[in-house]
Amino acid sequence: MHIARDGEEALEMLKGLNGKEKLDPLPKIMLLDINIPRMNGLELLREIRHDEELQTISVFMLTTSKDDQDRLEAYKNNVAGYIIKPVSFDKLVEAIAVLNTYWNLSVLPA
Repeated sequence: MHIARDGEEALEMLKGLNGKEKLDPLPKIMLLDINIPRMNGLELLREIRHDEELQTISVFMLTTSKDDQDRLEAYKNNVAGYIIKPVSFDKLVEAIAVLNTYWNLSVLPA
């Protein structure tokens, strides 16, 4: 698992920019919040979808945003799923378990 503090750092890690080592192999699944600094999650999602090397990453939005525009924008950019962050820890564990089931059942490109 890799963690980036903001959208720009995530993009640097994915592409190997600004002295960051490029992730190798690239992740198959990414959890992305909309409300992150410097480059928000929707901007990062658009960058990922417009990059031929990155566009096969399955991106899930895990966010507090219930805004219909945010959801529409995410799905227009081929997000794999849009999950509202649960308030309780137990509900968060359940959401992660669902993602784990998805990961185990999916046949992703090599």
